[in-house]
Amino acid sequence: MKAIVCKAFGPPSDLVCEEIPSPQPGPKEVLVTNKACGVNFPDTLIIQGKYQFKPELPFTPGSDIAGVVKAVGEGVKNVKPGDEVFGFVMNGGFAEEVIVPSKACFPKPPNMDFPVAASFMMAYGTSYHALKDRGRLKEGETLLVLGASGGVGLAAVELGKLMGARVIAAASTDEKLALCKEYGADEVINYSTEDLKNRIKELTDNKGADVVYDPVGGLYSEAALRATAWEGRFLVVGFAAGDIPKIPLNLALLKGCSIVGVFWGSFAMKTPQKNFQNTMELMQWYAGGKLKPHIHAVYPLAEVPNALEEMMNRKVRGKLVIGME
Repeated sequence: MKAIVCKAFGPPSDLVCEEIPSPQPGPKEVLVTNKACGVNFPDTLIIQGKYQFKPELPFTPGSDIAGVVKAVGEGVKNVKPGDEVFGFVMNGGFAEEVIVPSKACFPKPPNMDFPVAASFMMAYGTSYHALKDRGRLKEGETLLVLGASGGVGLAAVELGKLMGARVIAAASTDEKLALCKEYGADEVINYSTEDLKNRIKELTDNKGADVVYDPVGGLYSEAALRATAWEGRFLVVGFAAGDIPKIPLNLALLKGCSIVGVFWGSFAMKTPQKNFQNTMELMQWYAGGKLKPHIHAVYPLAEVPNALEEMMNRKVRGKLVIGME
């Protein structure tokens, strides 16, 4: 089978597309003939050796997959050969075949095509876990989303509105913010041209945001934390800006607020039943037409390096997908 292989940590241009042996499923594993794989910002960090974990070299990156079950290992009962599925892997997704843990493999709704299914799991899974389980977002509260036009950010905007929040979307260009408005944002902030902290306070009558969703990090985190409401929840989702901010902890004391970590991948693996419940709730919303992943572009497998470069250059609104056919 063809796969993208990372043989040494480095830029996307170092990745190679080559033939490797087809994998075989072990106990509680599912072998999927891959149809599509979502591109996520952590992919750009993993191939450079900058993520929270470093896979053993060589490896195939890619996490969000959708395809058809080819074979199942011993003890797998939730899916069978021929089923159309989507799922999540720690790596291995940018390939024509992929092994998926059975607890992270779900039947694909018939009305969901493969590119959409491959855009769903990480973006909506992360954002729903963040807002529901970690942020305890309540109806009527104000949600601030940084990096709001990206994959997880746009999902957070969409879910925040569904959960009854007033949503403020922050991003770096007016074009990106226009997409956020389409997805339900009540107010927008261009943090390239506006003072983030002051603008948040203006939009909240000096109260601050009840929940801050931050997949960006860098310079914007402290400014957003300074504009967090009393007893607010600041959700640490990721560091797309590249820099991990050092936060003055007296801010948490003064505001009585919580700084809360969000690591959906570990949540999904450690508490699969809770993740399954969240996934089913998301599927119900999708079936009702309430969720609609925005696909920026679909690339063929051989062009994974170009897709990752576009992601790193902040040119993507919504999701990039790799199509296997």
